[in-house]
Amino acid sequence: MMPTLILPGLNGSDDGHWQRYWLKDDAQSRLVEQDDWKAPRVEAWTQRLEEVLVQEGPAYIVAHSLGCLLAAKCVDRPAAKLIKGALLVAPCDLSTTENLHPGAIHFGRMPTRVLPFPTITVGSLNDIYMPLESLSLYGRLWKTQVRNLGPAGHINIESGFGRWTGGYELLSLLKMKTKARRQYDISQSQGGEALAVEAIKSGMTH
Repeated sequence: MMPTLILPGLNGSDDGHWQRYWLKDDAQSRLVEQDDWKAPRVEAWTQRLEEVLVQEGPAYIVAHSLGCLLAAKCVDRPAAKLIKGALLVAPCDLSTTENLHPGAIHFGRMPTRVLPFPTITVGSLNDIYMPLESLSLYGRLWKTQVRNLGPAGHINIESGFGRWTGGYELLSLLKMKTKARRQYDISQSQGGEALAVEAIKSGMTH
């Protein structure tokens, strides 16, 4: 079965976070472990994600907060062909997050390109890291389906999200969406994946 890569955001996802439960509940899931959770640098985080994608092969992404932006920033990289779909939960707005955590985040600019892989984005009415109007804007720019959970905060421990069965249902929906999209040309998809792996490996040696 295709693996699911778990991408936390700033400071990782502590015990009790829904992503930690996901790792326990889904035998196909794997945490993309970063060397520095407290001072994220986009280059280092991207390299680690690409390393894991090369090891694991094509995978689904389940991301939270800054992890969503990590996935979105793969749009122009070979790694994009190895991401079969992404569940983006509570993506953060970079300028808002930088104001809340001065000097901690080195992630460049907010990604604004259309995402080349199927996605479902989940947000809330009162997320301090992503104003609702910004969520709507990035939903349009990324051309992603946006699900609003109502007053659910940052969809984390603080807002009551421990084991989150609704997330499993959304990933199942995303997989159905992805399968339908892939039916048109499986051979082209497989060829692109092989080229992507070679391109990533080549970049790692330079």
